[in-house]
Amino acid sequence: MTAHQFRTRVYYEDTDLAGIVYYANYLKFIERARTEWVASLGVDQMELKAREGVVFAVRRVEADFLRPARFGDELVVETTLQSLGGARIGLEQVVTRGGERVFVAVVTLVCLTEDGHAARIPVEVRGKLAGPLH
Repeated sequence: MTAHQFRTRVYYEDTDLAGIVYYANYLKFIERARTEWVASLGVDQMELKAREGVVFAVRRVEADFLRPARFGDELVVETTLQSLGGARIGLEQVVTRGGERVFVAVVTLVCLTEDGHAARIPVEVRGKLAGPLH
């Protein structure tokens, strides 16, 4: 499976008093990477919400903080589809700096209706997402 790559830089606002990335900001980095991954597959999330009445939401994140990233570091977030269920998407997201892993997350997304109930992933979207599995 090919990983989608999203590049970002650590800004001063991303760091804590010690000058390292504040732990919660890794969630922002991987969120941005997921948004770009879905867009790269041709899925317009705003259109999906308007047309189908469904959105994707994070259900679970399992995170490992391996090395500190610091102000000015260039990071790459690699997103790899691990599984695709009826209403669930399983991803692995790895943040690297110069090829070294600094953060790894296993993320479960769910497809929800606007009122928060589980919904099946629309067939058209499923086809676009499934492409990387084959």
